[in-house]
Amino acid sequence: QMLLRDYGQYEAAVELNLHDQYFPTVEVGYGRANHEVDDVTGLSYKTQAPSFRLGADVNIMKKKHTGNRVFVGVRYGFTSYKIDVALAQIDDPVWKWPTSFDVRGQQCSQHWAEVLFGLSARVLGPLRLGWTARYRIRIKHNDGMLGNTWYVPGFGEQDSSALGATFNVGVDL
Repeated sequence: QMLLRDYGQYEAAVELNLHDQYFPTVEVGYGRANHEVDDVTGLSYKTQAPSFRLGADVNIMKKKHTGNRVFVGVRYGFTSYKIDVALAQIDDPVWKWPTSFDVRGQQCSQHWAEVLFGLSARVLGPLRLGWTARYRIRIKHNDGMLGNTWYVPGFGEQDSSALGATFNVGVDL
């Protein structure tokens, strides 16, 4: 995702297989954004931080022991991050003089929940491929003194759709 845009994240997950039906899961990610001067607002935005999710999936297939899964799940996510926001020089609309601002290291945090649906298939030996579709719900947040932050590591863009998707490559141990 970070190869195509100036923001994104990488993630890794560990899940425990309980009788091919229940899968407690821990997900750890690292997200970053380095958005240089925006054409519309003139703002620059930078952040980078780890994120964490904890939850479980339930295999809803009738035949549980095939090695393939169709599942639903829930996650609780958390991240604590710092942002840098800068505004290039503009003319103040009231006083008519040039002005700018630069805020560095503004502390922020966010808690959220996710409901997900996914597929996972064994393709060769222990190798698995799959995907999940996720619906994110922000629970609690601290955006610091600047208001809504643009990008939250692990959560994504604040004002974008609450829907998201992941593609998974896994190995059964």
